[in-house]
Amino acid sequence: MPSLWPPAFPAGRWHSRLNRGLRRADARDVTAASDLIDDGAQETRPAVLPRLGEAIPPIVQRFNSKGTLGVVLLDASPLAKIEGSYGHDAYARAASSLGGLVRDAADEVLDGDELIMTGETGRHEIVIMLFRDQRDGEFYRSELPGLLRALQRTIEQRGHRVVYPYFRKVPILGIGFSAVQRNPYFGAETQLREALEEARGDAELFARREERQRRKSFLGMVMAGEVSSVYEPIVDVATKTVFGYEALARGPAGTEFHSPEALFASAEEEGFVFELDCLCRKAGLDGAIGLPSGTALFLNVLPTTIHDPSFRPEALIRTLEKCKLRPTDVVFEISEKESISNFEIFKEIRDEYRKLGFGFAVDDTGAGYASLQTVIELEPDFIKVDRALITGVDTDLARQALLKALHAMAGGIGAKIIAEGLDTLEELETLGDLQIPFGQGWLFGKPHPLRAEE
Repeated sequence: MPSLWPPAFPAGRWHSRLNRGLRRADARDVTAASDLIDDGAQETRPAVLPRLGEAIPPIVQRFNSKGTLGVVLLDASPLAKIEGSYGHDAYARAASSLGGLVRDAADEVLDGDELIMTGETGRHEIVIMLFRDQRDGEFYRSELPGLLRALQRTIEQRGHRVVYPYFRKVPILGIGFSAVQRNPYFGAETQLREALEEARGDAELFARREERQRRKSFLGMVMAGEVSSVYEPIVDVATKTVFGYEALARGPAGTEFHSPEALFASAEEEGFVFELDCLCRKAGLDGAIGLPSGTALFLNVLPTTIHDPSFRPEALIRTLEKCKLRPTDVVFEISEKESISNFEIFKEIRDEYRKLGFGFAVDDTGAGYASLQTVIELEPDFIKVDRALITGVDTDLARQALLKALHAMAGGIGAKIIAEGLDTLEELETLGDLQIPFGQGWLFGKPHPLRAEE
């Protein structure tokens, strides 16, 4: 087996620490967070913005004085999910960060006389108010659209800093604008309310267009089969040699779908998880041509994979033959992205594949009750212990005790432990002391293709 010693660290160790909060979100990869955070982008300074109601008097005064009011509105309602899942403090931090991002975008194109505030009570929105003379012809034609483009550009470049670590990708934030000239027949507040409603409607239209375009881009990628795989080594702790490789999905480079987190988040939104899972499995097999002799290929599969005709034994073996692989080379890694609805049916299928030589692993064990139940029901050949139990195991007696218990349970059912998320030599040494047979993580280098791209 090929040796991986001494391990290659370069950037891996730092990046993997940034990824700890996202590993459970998608078992196929740990790189998305580092791709997002370590991008050299300008730091976003949080901003505590005044409320619209507090700003009404100066808005009315300046509207009456100047004669033209411009309203740019950013719909931040997708951030409300943060409060529902992580609490108000988390939402407040994200909203403050978004306010700072809007302020920075405005500073790029405006002269500083605008008013920036949160929207009406109960609405998750940020509003920019601008005031110009009535004869300013370029205000509506170019200045307001220019501000919208600056906001879009800033959100695309730095929006991930607002939502990390709560979302896998930046949600669509609608942006709209409107303008109105002062009509003394109406009250200034009446005109302000109408301008807000128009900008709000414009933002809703913008969001629908973006959602439609994102869906088309995603479906086009899936239908074109534009998913590839890289491979992360699984190492024998005692001999420091490669035991196997886990196939990790990648979307097209340079697109919003490159990271597996973004890939599967989009698939969930569009109802294409099954189709994407089939595509990832195919990419994992295609990229494994030339798998080093004597190593195993760990292939992530969802429980619903059993409904894929191309996954039936006869068809799968034909595919393996094309890839110069044998059933004994392949371990199916059961992902916890989906729960198993009927263990008895699944165990019958497991037994059918085991007779052919395929192995089974359960991923993210220790991350929750469901994974432990899956281990008990399926009696896998490998138990992959979640990185949450491995990080800092060299100094944490509680983690060591839990790992010992899992190791004992694994021995009782004839399974072997694979410790995920190894970052340090000290953690690796502790695994050896605990007699854990296998480890996986960026300690051994970043995931990579098994062969040079053609």
